[in-house]
Amino acid sequence: MRLILASSSVYRRQLLERLRLPFEVLAPNVDETPLPSEAPEQLALRLATLKAQTIAKHSPDALVIGSDQVAALGTLCLGKPGNHTQAVAQLKQLQGQQVIFHTALCVAQNTQFHTVNVKTVCQFRPLNDIEIENYLAFEQPYDTAGSAKAESLGITLMQSMQSDDPTAIIGLPLIELSRLLRTFGVNPLTSSLA
Repeated sequence: MRLILASSSVYRRQLLERLRLPFEVLAPNVDETPLPSEAPEQLALRLATLKAQTIAKHSPDALVIGSDQVAALGTLCLGKPGNHTQAVAQLKQLQGQQVIFHTALCVAQNTQFHTVNVKTVCQFRPLNDIEIENYLAFEQPYDTAGSAKAESLGITLMQSMQSDDPTAIIGLPLIELSRLLRTFGVNPLTSSLA
């Protein structure tokens, strides 16, 4: 059985490598525009499912992993900033606030699929302009939801972080992924997929 990661994210690729299963990477190229009044959790779940199903449709023999992350400040969805100006604005908005990162996961094979959303609750600490500028100069997290690269220097932006799955904040919840893979008969400890 082929295993495909439906993502162009280098972070998700690096995380999936931890499971030591052979896999391919295909970019799903889906429209990530939120629907009107779409809640952050629903957006993340919809996009993770759309990514997985887009690739599964063309690869019915494969097990496909889709994932998406949306940062939420209350009901406001925060995506990837895309540039320095937007990242500064995001971090100024998030400093001192509680932000929930919704990391949705979908594992699909043909028309069968399972989904889950893993929440990571982050309390951002108060930040000053120098800290924000220095962080952005070092990390350039313009491709990261909420401008916070927690796997690196972005961890210093946080006062606290709570999650049942520590890799969820990086973009791929490996505890939940391992559980979902087992429902399809793939156990990273006993499978080779070769």
